[in-house]
Amino acid sequence: MSLSRHVVTGVRTVQVGSEYLREVGRNSFRGHHGRGGAETAYVVETDRGASGWGLPLSVGDPDAVIGRSVAELIDPDAGVIDARALFLDYPLHDLAARILDVPVYAMIGAAGSPRVRCYSGGIYLDDLDPEAAPAGLTAIKQNLAQDHAFGFRDFKLKLGRGYRWMPYQAGLERDIEVTRLARELYPDAEILVDPNDGFSVNALTEYLAAVSDCRLYWLEEVYAERREDLEFLRSHLATLPWQPRIADGEFDPDAGYILRLAQAGLIDVALMDGVGFGFTAWRRFMPQLQAAGAEASPHAWGAPLKTVYAAHIAAGLGNVAIIEGVPGRILGVDGDGFRLDDGHLTLSDRPGFGIDLAG
Repeated sequence: MSLSRHVVTGVRTVQVGSEYLREVGRNSFRGHHGRGGAETAYVVETDRGASGWGLPLSVGDPDAVIGRSVAELIDPDAGVIDARALFLDYPLHDLAARILDVPVYAMIGAAGSPRVRCYSGGIYLDDLDPEAAPAGLTAIKQNLAQDHAFGFRDFKLKLGRGYRWMPYQAGLERDIEVTRLARELYPDAEILVDPNDGFSVNALTEYLAAVSDCRLYWLEEVYAERREDLEFLRSHLATLPWQPRIADGEFDPDAGYILRLAQAGLIDVALMDGVGFGFTAWRRFMPQLQAAGAEASPHAWGAPLKTVYAAHIAAGLGNVAIIEGVPGRILGVDGDGFRLDDGHLTLSDRPGFGIDLAG
């Protein structure tokens, strides 16, 4: 059915949430992340009984879309076309695809596969807890095993213990121990590492020398993306027996700057947040990124729902080799919209993002 035949009659909010497999601890600079949380989602309804829902990009005015046809708000071939409706980016994509009776990834091009490689993003600094008697590497072993049993086969390790939580050298040595442990326990896994900008250039050089045989898949946000430091990193990697990808752009991104770094060969994978950056923005940005010879992997930590969004970007636009998974489940919905097994997330072929609200 044509989108122009549907007129928006209501916009309401609902609560959805996340429940992680376990309490998630610290990263290099931030305290404990807890067990999950609740978020406000928006539901957009039409006069013909259709509805779509999703997380908002920002605060917006629902009155700006009431009485408008869906075709005035979103073009299936381009994304949201009315700036006042952009805060409903995800709900409108869900709604349009449901009206057209196709999954979102099919509506936006199906340039990739609906079976997407997915790593666990949940290996935090849990070796440092509890503070009275830290569990040490035992906690890391347990977390890796739990995520492997959940269906992940690749793992991202949070690093940067020496930035805030441990003395510099002791923290760096623990980062090295954790990396080598993960490689020893899971010899076939892709190992990604993320200090959340908690390394200095010197710390990174020392770390890379100690893990040069661990075949790291990527280095994420090793330090703030200063061009001079990234130029040093690229030249330094060329001297090593294994060259991991350089991934950056998650924190407070300037998309134009990230693109210029990619064009200069200094970033291999762009990481702007799926929700913070936006679905329509990713649709516009991906061809430019691909032309620069770089890939994408939309940041998804915080909610398994964001992993679903990242998977639709991967399956719909292509140019995404692997996405971030959040070990846990979505609350307030009827099913998760995907299946995770053997390290891959397979999207539902149901319309929209493939997830219905509970009740």
